[in-house]
Amino acid sequence: MKLKSVIVGLWAVFLSLPAQAELAIDVSGAMRDPMPIALPEMIHDGFFVGQQGDKIRDVIAADLERSGLFDVIDEDSYIQEFSSMSEEPAFVDWKAIRAQALVQSEIQEIDTDNLKVSFRLWDVYTENQMEGQSYTTTKDNWRRVAHVIADAIYERLTGEKGYFDTRIVYVSESGPATRRIKRLAIMDQDGENHKFLTNGAAMALTPRFSPNLQKITYMSYAGNTPRVYILDIETGEQVLLGDFPGMTFAPQFSPDSSKVLLSFASGGKTNIYEMDLKTRKSRRLTYTNAIDTSPSYSPDGSQIVFNSDRGGNQQLYVMNADGSDVKRISFGNGRYATPVWSPRGDYIAFTKMANGEFYIGVMYPDGSGERLLATGYLVEGPTWSPNGRVLMYFRQDRPRGHSAAPVKLYSIDLTGYNERQIITPADASDPAWSPLLP
Repeated sequence: MKLKSVIVGLWAVFLSLPAQAELAIDVSGAMRDPMPIALPEMIHDGFFVGQQGDKIRDVIAADLERSGLFDVIDEDSYIQEFSSMSEEPAFVDWKAIRAQALVQSEIQEIDTDNLKVSFRLWDVYTENQMEGQSYTTTKDNWRRVAHVIADAIYERLTGEKGYFDTRIVYVSESGPATRRIKRLAIMDQDGENHKFLTNGAAMALTPRFSPNLQKITYMSYAGNTPRVYILDIETGEQVLLGDFPGMTFAPQFSPDSSKVLLSFASGGKTNIYEMDLKTRKSRRLTYTNAIDTSPSYSPDGSQIVFNSDRGGNQQLYVMNADGSDVKRISFGNGRYATPVWSPRGDYIAFTKMANGEFYIGVMYPDGSGERLLATGYLVEGPTWSPNGRVLMYFRQDRPRGHSAAPVKLYSIDLTGYNERQIITPADASDPAWSPLLP
């Protein structure tokens, strides 16, 4: 559902904004010293609308705290209570509880179906308003409005785009190891609004989001034949991209969503191809006797990262989008797989296997600056938040006895701090993060 169809009004309010706010988060160090922020109860004029306001406030607070960059101050310590959006904060009261930022907000019932939600973001120490917006939306869209507000606060205080108004598609797993049922599921980035996209009759694997559309591509095994589909999340329309015997990895969209990358296995060799989605014509990009797979475009579409065993074991390589100028970029101990280029273009995330352990790591596109962020018996399949700040992946602990351990989704900040489990109804693997919702 497009934002303009559910938020029918958006405008700046209380336009007493300074030319440049002094308050800002240093994201490189905020994990160790998160910003104290106050979120008082939403101003309201009725019990039921007040309850709705409490839910919106709770989601905003949860989004900000989950980022690891903010510490929402316990509301029991608040001194001032707001009765109007035109009432300016008593800054001495907020300084007394060490708040650096303050969110003043209001919820109003327009009619039986619609709400108006407003907020003002204040820099407590300079006593300046940093941001002010109002949203009019349907009542059943309250959770999404909360994510939009959290994104606005996050962006104003960090200087980076938010990532809360997004969704995650992943593979939901259930059943015994010998008869595993794998179906596609989707949820908001905080685990809410969960639903299944496929019924499990055919195994679904490796979903991947389009960078600029609410569409996914995934691989399905019906009758043991690998088929690739493109699914429109908004309309539910599903298009068969084709049957691809020997395919080893699901397609990755190009940055403009006009093409996909695929890898085909034939005669013990696997090479990478690019398919034009309009013409369905493919061109081959690699020509080796090795296994070239897991391709991912750079954000500007000029380069592709992939993994290959052409050098003897599994390593990461970068080439131009036409397949020329192939360069190896990983040289550490162990094997490297599943590379994914950051939406910002500054890092490549990967899975690494070394010394009997798995790792999630990042490196610069030239292979320098390798950092390992997470480790475990099995950690795999990184995907980036649309602002390139957070990674999500799946984790499985070492089995105990004869039973396999659960498979769960986790997120972690680019700094390696703030690892958190994402709760799902069943086992979960192979996540893919959507762009910000339109």
